[in-house]
Amino acid sequence: MITPALIQKYNTPAPRYTSYPTVPLWENNVNSKDWNELVSSAFSLYGKEEGITLYIHLPFCESLCTYCGCNKRITKNHAVEDPYIDAVLHEWNNYLKLFGEKSKLAGIHLGGGTPTFFAPESLNMLLSNILDSSIVLENAEFSFEGHPNNTTQAHLQVLADLGFDRVSYGIQDFDEKVQNAIHRIQPFEKVKQATEQARQLGYTSINFDLIYGLPFQTKRTLADTFEKVVKLAPDRIAFYSYAHVPSSFPAQKSYEAHLPSELEKRELYEFGKQKLKEVGYVEIGMDHFSKQEDPLYLALQKGTLHRNFMGFTTSPSKILLGLGASSISDIYLAYAQNEKSIDSYQSTIAKGDWAISKGHQMTEQDLKIRDFILDLICNHSAVISREIWEVLGENQLDRLSEMQEEKLVDLKGDQIRVTEDGIMFIRQICKLFDVRLQDQKKDLVFSKAI
Repeated sequence: MITPALIQKYNTPAPRYTSYPTVPLWENNVNSKDWNELVSSAFSLYGKEEGITLYIHLPFCESLCTYCGCNKRITKNHAVEDPYIDAVLHEWNNYLKLFGEKSKLAGIHLGGGTPTFFAPESLNMLLSNILDSSIVLENAEFSFEGHPNNTTQAHLQVLADLGFDRVSYGIQDFDEKVQNAIHRIQPFEKVKQATEQARQLGYTSINFDLIYGLPFQTKRTLADTFEKVVKLAPDRIAFYSYAHVPSSFPAQKSYEAHLPSELEKRELYEFGKQKLKEVGYVEIGMDHFSKQEDPLYLALQKGTLHRNFMGFTTSPSKILLGLGASSISDIYLAYAQNEKSIDSYQSTIAKGDWAISKGHQMTEQDLKIRDFILDLICNHSAVISREIWEVLGENQLDRLSEMQEEKLVDLKGDQIRVTEDGIMFIRQICKLFDVRLQDQKKDLVFSKAI
């Protein structure tokens, strides 16, 4: 049973485990020459058969949403589109030279910022160039993040013509007071229009991003939000915990006095989760829910669910290449993140070099722990190998025993299973096996786990 005391105990900062090691713990031992060799090796080992997935970061927004922790530039000047697209295509061509052949494409995801800041014609030029130089796999997944206020019929049509059939709309909350506080104003009718237009054009998967723990949120306002959400019946829902990190994002200080308490925030999650269950959504894990016929849930049932920097996915591809400023590449053998500064990214790419600001080459131990943590997150169970048992310290073993007593995990020999209650605390469970974090001496900034 989840009690307030249990919530308080585990509501401490923890990584979100979109990677292992997490970005602050990378060794930063990747340079341009290393990256050439690592990408070539990974492509030969995995890319030729499984294909590759692309994440393209489009960082511009016309206005600032104060809750947002993404890398973005606020501007109304759309002249920034062409030079940025030129840089992304230049970066893509650098990869093509390494491959020496057309790559098999397992998926594309457009993230931001606001991808639909870009004109439909600009997106068409960017994506057509990439698709013309690729072989699209039969079950490739093409998706994008859309702001309901500026995702037009033309955007949806152009992307649908290019093979996109998945869209994620950033809703966050429908309450007007909450929207004003976080500077994310979007009337229900705009969201309804964007959702219906996507369905009419053949989009088969629509996701809504919602956040709990925002300023002025209450059970009453959240009930109204979920009532509106249910009317639009998205296929998937990401119900995220609001990450309050004003030291990194100063705009968040503007509503600090109006945030719910830790207990109130957890009650909002429990309330929202129950509402979702009542209308037929199932919990995938890590704040994600879907309908039972959705491919994500079917993959969870089959044990084939995967997770990367874009979130949960059904794609088996081990290579995720990030294009654009601040984007992260995961090639299984290593990670690399591009420069966050748009100007620095564009100037470095123009010189023909990689715009890598940080990276990490995986050790054998890293690979074992990474696969173990992914199993916990995606399958809610894993086998604790001898190598992992050996690196667990006394404190971690004691905490693991406590979690078993609290019925958050079930240990039987070397098999660990995350219970239904434990899914809510999955970040803290994974943290027990994060050897690099345990060895870290300096203070790191992570959002609270709950």
